Amino acid sequence: MKAPKGDLYAAPLDGEWQKSSLSSGNGAACVRLMRIEGGVAVDDSKRPDLAPLRYTRAELAAFLQAAKAGEFDHLLEG
Repeated sequence: MKAPKGDLYAAPLDGEWQKSSLSSGNGAACVRLMRIEGGVAVDDSKRPDLAPLRYTRAELAAFLQAAKAGEFDHLLEG
């Protein structure tokens, strides 16, 4: 049985943050991800005062599949 989503927020952030190789060198566009028990934490390195968001593996997989299919491309227009 999978753990409830609320358990993701109890999981420790004791792994290593990973950022895209396409992130800018000055940190201006740095969204970072970390594998945690039951899912993935997502962080904005420019805002260390904010708690990372946490998603189940299924939620992140659905997002990545949609992003790869171009479903969010319109959000980057003009």
